[in-house]
Amino acid sequence: MQFLIFIIAYPFLWIVSILPFRVFYGLSDGVYFLVYHVIGYRKKVVRTNLVLALPHLNDEERLVIEKKSYHHLCDMFMEMIKTMTISSEEMNKRFTITNLEVIKEYEEKGKSIMLIASHYASWEWLITLNQKISFRGVAVYKKLANKYFDKLVRDIRSKYNTELVPTSKTIPLIAHNQKNNIHCVYGLASDQSPKADRIFHWKSFMGIEVPVHTGPEMLAKKYDMTVVFAKVRKIKRGYYELTIIPISDNPNSVPNFGITDAYINEVEKQILEAPEYYFWTHKRWKHRR
Repeated sequence: MQFLIFIIAYPFLWIVSILPFRVFYGLSDGVYFLVYHVIGYRKKVVRTNLVLALPHLNDEERLVIEKKSYHHLCDMFMEMIKTMTISSEEMNKRFTITNLEVIKEYEEKGKSIMLIASHYASWEWLITLNQKISFRGVAVYKKLANKYFDKLVRDIRSKYNTELVPTSKTIPLIAHNQKNNIHCVYGLASDQSPKADRIFHWKSFMGIEVPVHTGPEMLAKKYDMTVVFAKVRKIKRGYYELTIIPISDNPNSVPNFGITDAYINEVEKQILEAPEYYFWTHKRWKHRR
């Protein structure tokens, strides 16, 4: 059944990926109408999150953000499909990097880099960074249940020679690379809620005390990796800009959870600048105190 679903869907996805951008985003508008107005995908979750995170806004202001966030959500997942066939030239035009020299300087120090992103703007097109660095690019992802779609996602995200590693294999891979002196840039998006049995630290996020992922900090300290934040800004529809924000190039000199707190603070600032580009459909505040 998994294969049947895949072979039915794949031709449609490929056709969508080769559409001219004007038609492509017109189709995305249609997907938005279906997802938001017809299906109402996770509307209750989104509205609850917006009330919790943006209490200073009124209902009308939050509704505007809600609708814009669904438009962006549909655009972003459509853009992941577009990645199947988009050229390097087009990608580089649509996803630019403001301060690549920061990564270059850290590469010269000969230490692997932990690049922490958030579910904001376009984390999917961060793969373009791998075209511009000398270290090996490794992206951590959550494996999909359908093995055929999982392979498709891996193929899409592996463009530009990015290595995809499931969350369960991240630590063994890092340990292996460190042992063999293989320098990498490890990309993780760690702003979602951790599982209840993996809560080690609580932090105020958007004014609410919540548990936060501490894995990136623990790995950075254990393997002495430089830590940076990938701040992605949406310039306009289909165009994004990445700025590298240094967090620490000596993680073991930072008090415990200091790196995690600095990361969450950066995510919060990013959201407050333009909340409509955050991934509000996740139950980010399901654990709170």
